[in-house]
Amino acid sequence: MTTKGTPGRMVRIDEEMWEAYGQLCAAEGTSRADDIRRHVHSRVTAARKAEAKQGAIQRRLDKLNADSD
Repeated sequence: MTTKGTPGRMVRIDEEMWEAYGQLCAAEGTSRADDIRRHVHSRVTAARKAEAKQGAIQRRLDKLNADSD
C-alpha cells in the first residue's frame, strides 16, 4: 500500500539488518520509509548541486576561452 500517490519500491535487505535498522529508526523517532526517503532526497539534492556547480565552472571557463580568442 502506498500513500500520497507515490509508488512503492522494493529493496532487498536481510532480516537481521532490517530489524536493526528499524530499531535505529524507532530510537530516532522516525520510520524506515521516512529515513530512506530523506536519504534519497539528500543524495539527489547533493548530486544536483554538484552538477550545477560543475556547469557554472564550465561556463566560466568557456567564457574565458572565448574572451581570449
